[in-house]
Amino acid sequence: MDDLKKRVEEITALLEKYNYEYYVKDNPTVSDAEYDNLMDELIHIETNHPELKSPFSPTQRVGGQVLTSFEKVKHKRMMLSLADVFNEDEVRDFDRKVREALGVTSVDYMAEMKIDGLAMSLDYVNGQLNYAATRGDGNIGENVTSNVITVKSIPVRIKVNQPFEVRGEIFMPKKSLEKLNTERKLKNEPLLANARNAAAGSIRQLDSKIAASRGLEGYWYYFVNATDFGITKHSESLKFIESLGFKTNPERRICHGIEEVIAYINEYTKKRPTLTYDIDGIVIKVDDFKYYEKLGYTAKTPKWAIAYKFPPEEVVTKLRDIIYTVGRTGKITPNAVLDPVRVAGSVVGRATLHNEDFVLEKGLKIGDTIVIRKAGDIIPEVVRVLKERRTGNETPYRMIDKCPICGSALKKIDAMHYCVNPKCEARNIESLIHFASRDAMEIDGMGPAVVEEFFNLGFLRNIPDIYKLKNHEQAILDLEGWSHKSFNNLMAAIEKSKNNSLEKLLTGLGINEIGSKMARTLARRYPDLEMWKNLEVMELLSLADVGPVMADSIYKFFHDPEIVAMLDALKLEGVNFKYLGPQINLNSPFANKTIVLTGTLTKYGRKEATTLLENLGAKVTSAVSKSTDIVIAGVEAGSKLEKAQKLGIKVMSEDEFIALLNK
Repeated sequence: MDDLKKRVEEITALLEKYNYEYYVKDNPTVSDAEYDNLMDELIHIETNHPELKSPFSPTQRVGGQVLTSFEKVKHKRMMLSLADVFNEDEVRDFDRKVREALGVTSVDYMAEMKIDGLAMSLDYVNGQLNYAATRGDGNIGENVTSNVITVKSIPVRIKVNQPFEVRGEIFMPKKSLEKLNTERKLKNEPLLANARNAAAGSIRQLDSKIAASRGLEGYWYYFVNATDFGITKHSESLKFIESLGFKTNPERRICHGIEEVIAYINEYTKKRPTLTYDIDGIVIKVDDFKYYEKLGYTAKTPKWAIAYKFPPEEVVTKLRDIIYTVGRTGKITPNAVLDPVRVAGSVVGRATLHNEDFVLEKGLKIGDTIVIRKAGDIIPEVVRVLKERRTGNETPYRMIDKCPICGSALKKIDAMHYCVNPKCEARNIESLIHFASRDAMEIDGMGPAVVEEFFNLGFLRNIPDIYKLKNHEQAILDLEGWSHKSFNNLMAAIEKSKNNSLEKLLTGLGINEIGSKMARTLARRYPDLEMWKNLEVMELLSLADVGPVMADSIYKFFHDPEIVAMLDALKLEGVNFKYLGPQINLNSPFANKTIVLTGTLTKYGRKEATTLLENLGAKVTSAVSKSTDIVIAGVEAGSKLEKAQKLGIKVMSEDEFIALLNK
């Protein structure tokens, strides 16, 4: 047995060496056949002697572990995000603040690629990988070790016995995404939109074999406890972790002063399309660690680093057609059908055209050559028409006058066209999707594809039918992709949704003019849905933020006989009609006050502070105006604070806010 154990150790060391040469150095020293022979020998030994198999054996790096869920991991040090800047002036302003804080005339920076992937922490104990964890909320992430070790460039052992943590990015190279989408297309599976989502989805697969098949890669850009090793500069720390077997990005550069940083940004703005991976910006870090503590941190970001975000990438393509979709309210939206083109990391074949007026203002014709970009690097939008490229064969645009699904005449209200047929199948499908969505009733496992399939099969025709799906058990189990486990999980999610608080139900019902925030406000005011059936327009108009259109919409909704019948059916199914959240404290100093939060709050996140204030009866808005009662100013409050001071609006510090909360 000792000889076998020694042989396992020998083979493991060789395979790890060959992995490093192939995946990190891109310089293999053995043939594939020699590598495969060693791997086969190791598999044979481990099969016959499972007690010799390590969780980090090279045989485990092809995946195979299947989890039911990921454990939570508390980060030893918070994983901070970076503040964003968007132009050269803001980059120079960052440099000015750094130099002024340090009292120096010039600073050395490290400029690096901002890879569009999934942030990851690798923690090592006694030279062995302890865990790999996602960023999560910065404090607590998910333990995804079983998937991360399938990325073969990541060392599972290092020649360091001290506690050791590095952070970086797991990403999917462009060629891996292209290969994966080619395979998915052959299987008639939905294509993955972009490399970032594909990488994140791969790492969150519960079956590690799926992650192993995705061709993921990793670059490591931050040695968390470098100073424990006597390292004084970020640039030196990257060389050190590189010497231990970690893959670092060779495109990084030391820049002496901010003008060299600007030159680097301009250089890689041009080089961006030629890289083998997607980037969405440049990270700029002060190189010398001795400055970090003096520069300090906000609640969520270090002051010694920023992320320069690229402006939206514009590309040229052809407008092949304009098609129409029908929303749950009946709203008709024209959509551009494009020659597929890669923009900001994903292939785009469609773009919204909003409404008829938008198309006419842009002067679009079918067959035009157009420029598109992604708004905020997310939503494709048409920027302009290249009229000089017209050939005369383009087709003028005309808005349709009938619903593309049910054929009903459309009605134009302001800039929008609507299908007013309440029985339109497209409207019904969208309503069901909305009801089950995260912002509404949160029915896990009931996404758009499932809703559409069940609708087409006749299992769903209206919202109450969701709570009768249990009656279709065998028919659903007979469908491809469904098992007893997935069916039971869906039934459990549907049953759980019955206990949601009233505001979730109100959101899900899709009442015109009522979003999730207003649903919560009104649910507190009228905490039982039975009360809503008796509301009059004048009473609704007496409420803050309820105007004539909203009041009329609410009144008509709850006086529609079909809606009343639907609500009665939901009640029979056991769906909760009562508000279960915290009640408004009308004695609070924040009750009935309009409040704006600005700057960074160090104790509460913006979302948490907003929830606290709304629970105390406040209305939290994003803009300062004459109707604002209080501005709560955190760290580095900017233009909103200045505007409040000019308007004479009461300004409260975070400490004053917390003191009032605790009264």
